Parts: sequence; structure tokens; C-alpha cells
Amino acid sequence: MKRTTTRLADGRELIYYDARDDVVRDAFDQRPLDRVSTASEIRHDPLLGDAVVIASHRQARTYHPPADECPLCPSRNGRHTEIPAADYDVAVFENRFPSLAGDSGRSEVVCFTSDHDASFADLSHSQAGLVLDAWTDRTSELSRLASVEQVFCFENRGEEIGVTLGHPHGQIYAYPFTTPRTELMLRSLAGHRERTAGRNLFDDVLADERADGRRVVLAGEHWTAFVPYAAHWPYEVHLYPNVRVPDLLALDDGARTEFPQIYLELLQRFDRIFGADEPPTPYISAWHQAPFGGWDERGVERGDFALHLELFTIRRTSGKLKFLAGSESGMNVFINDVPPETAATRLREVASK
Repeated sequence: MKRTTTRLADGRELIYYDARDDVVRDAFDQRPLDRVSTASEIRHDPLLGDAVVIASHRQARTYHPPADECPLCPSRNGRHTEIPAADYDVAVFENRFPSLAGDSGRSEVVCFTSDHDASFADLSHSQAGLVLDAWTDRTSELSRLASVEQVFCFENRGEEIGVTLGHPHGQIYAYPFTTPRTELMLRSLAGHRERTAGRNLFDDVLADERADGRRVVLAGEHWTAFVPYAAHWPYEVHLYPNVRVPDLLALDDGARTEFPQIYLELLQRFDRIFGADEPPTPYISAWHQAPFGGWDERGVERGDFALHLELFTIRRTSGKLKFLAGSESGMNVFINDVPPETAATRLREVASK
């Protein structure tokens, strides 16, 4: 992998990740852009303890442009985009409309491919491996920022999810705090350790799912994908490395090599869940990594956390979405229409031949 860092016309950072070492990236951004002005503010809910990001400037962000005006495509034929090059493998840049910026963290866009009409599931194993390398590199770089405590790599796919740009891409949020969801995991981790004389919750969850087998979707030498026992979403898969590590940086060569094979198969199965006549399945794919600070106060160590990916769709059956209504939105109590065992069976049925 070759990494090339440059700047866009307004000063934002742009990083190319190329599979070939001989690629030269010397194109520059020719757009007359003003410096990005943001007004992100983090407020804390005194009742729930949650952090809420207020980012009113994002109201002006690009919204469903036609394909020939996509800002994530390469710059070609006199049309200038966020990526000045005429082609690229993987590109990462600071979001022009960031949720987090400055002392409030950082927001980045990850373009998985220059092909506007592709999806992550269409990538080759080597292309998916390059994205994994980019996620890992950005986690390393962002963790060094003084304002960052947790790095979150994720992809939203599909208009039903709320995606406003159709080009295959994801995002990275570098939070200046530990997210509420992660804090809940850490609380459960500490409680399990106390109740079981030091056992690790993540290890036990993975071991139980592998032993039970009914909800296992894919099992490789280095990764296991399963529908969790108490899945929140109609089709939800958790992907764990078989050897616990706290973050992407700690994955060994075997896990890194096998990841594209396992992950691409999962994404392709998601697109086959509801049949060939259905449009591509909308999904959220989210990496959970250990925070980089605050461990002295939690009763567990950073190495006790288990890196894992959570993949889920809001489509519950053909032509119907799972909406977060009163119980889910009002009380955070999910009601799942699809038994996890049924979901796992379906995801095994649609395996690649």
C-alpha cells in the first residue's frame, strides 16, 4: 500500500491509498473554495448522560446530486470534485460538512472505489483489503489527536438509511468522548468480569455462539459471523475475530488476509436476503473499537474490549422497513419481528454457490 497526503483548496486533508507503489499523486484541487467554517457543539444530557452533537451547518450539505455531479467521483473532463485525481483506489478526506471538527473531534469521508455505480460488495478481495488498510491507518492517525478518545469507522448504504450521496463510501468519526453505546458495553464487561471471577464477556459471547451454532452464519479460521441471541434488528450480524483484539491496529496478518473473503460474502448475502427482484439491501456497517482513554476509571483494561463489526438492515421483509416507533425511540426497547435463529437460517440459505 502507498499512502499519499495532500490538501484540498480549502485546506482540508486528502489521503490517497493506492495498491501500487509506483502511483504518483500530483494533481491539485483547482476549485476556488473558502475555508470550511463549522459550528459543531457537544452538549451533555443531564438525565441520560449522553453526548449530543449540535451541527447546524450540516443543513447545507450536498443532497442527492445527479450521478454526473457526484462530488466523490474523480475529477475528469473539466469537472472538479472533492478528489482532484482522474482515478483512485481508495481516498479519504476531511468532510466538508463535518459533524465533528476542531476541539470537537474530526469527521472524514472514505471513498471505497472510484466506480460510482459499484458497492462495497462489488469490490475484489484486494480492494476490500485496501479499505481495511485505510481504516487501520486512519484509526492510528486519528488516535494521536489530543481531542480524540474513540475512532468509529462505518458505512451507511441506501437512501432508506438516510444516505445523501450514492457513491460507495463510508465515514470515520473521531469522537472527543467515549460513545454512550460503548460505555454500555464497558459497563456490561466490568459486571461480567466481577460476576464470573474474571471471565471476559466478549470471549464468552463468541464461545457460546460458536458452541450453540444455530445463529452462526459464517465461520472462518480467523473470523466468526453470527446473528446475536438478542438481535435488535430484523437481520443483524456481528463479526468477531476469533482471537480478541481491542482495535483494527491489533489484527494479525491471518485475520487481515481472511477479512475480505468473509466480509464480502456477508454483504453479498445481505443483497440476496429478500430475493433478486428487491433493490439492494440498505444497511449500516459499524466497527466497534476500544476507546483510547479513560481506562483508569472503568474497572477493566483496554485489552479486555473486543473489536467487532455490527452489520444490520432496517428492511424487515420484502418492501417493508423496520421503523423505530414508540417503544424503540421513546424507551430504547427494541421489538424484533424476525427471530434471530430464522434470520441466521436465511443468511445461510443465500450463501454463494
